Amino acid sequence: MMSSSFCGPGGERFWFWAHRGASACAPENTLAAFRLAEAQGADGIELDVHVSRDGVPIVIHDETLERTTNGRGRVADTRLRDLRRLDAGRWFAPEFAGEPLPLLAEVLEWAGERVPLNLELKDRRTGAAVLRLLHHYPKCRVLVSSFDHRLLRDLRAQAPQLPLGFLCESRLWRLALRRAQAAGAHSFHPRQDLVGSSLARAVRGAGLALYAWTLDDASRAAALMRLGVEGLFTNRPGALRKELEV
Repeated sequence: MMSSSFCGPGGERFWFWAHRGASACAPENTLAAFRLAEAQGADGIELDVHVSRDGVPIVIHDETLERTTNGRGRVADTRLRDLRRLDAGRWFAPEFAGEPLPLLAEVLEWAGERVPLNLELKDRRTGAAVLRLLHHYPKCRVLVSSFDHRLLRDLRAQAPQLPLGFLCESRLWRLALRRAQAAGAHSFHPRQDLVGSSLARAVRGAGLALYAWTLDDASRAAALMRLGVEGLFTNRPGALRKELEV
């Protein structure tokens, strides 16, 4: 269905996922943040997907519009034509005024085969819409992740070759890891403070790549690297790569 060329278990290259793009320097989940992340040398870009009232996948983190746009209400209750009128940049800095909410299709067109994308999905309605869209972009390098492990299991049944990443923020990570292994996931994505030697050893034994989220501190990142983490999610991919000298 699509390429799965990401850093895998035991990969020699440490992988920097730009969390919502270069979100320390540009408004999160916008093409401005994604372009900047690429310019800073990120290996891939993590972004969040919801669907509009009329079923179109759109890139935004929150269920509601207030925090990162000048709109109000729930994304799922708002038609695409109204979402496209919103300003998703001014809240961050005046120079980003007028930056729109991107369609997922626009991001896939922009990324092409060049930039790997990690699409974090929020619910099953989003999963179905994204899966339909991805069929039109077979050459894009896409990893789909979620905290909803049932959603990921359903996607696996529909798309056997789709690379999946299981997000985890619970100290009961062994259950989540078993689910990931059973689903044939590509990777396991725990909250960074959960990562210790036992988790790293277990993920390695399960044959999955280990990507930790979300951190900007070089000393903690270096500690994770020593534990065998293959990559991490960061808001400042360019600066962190320089600080770690990798």
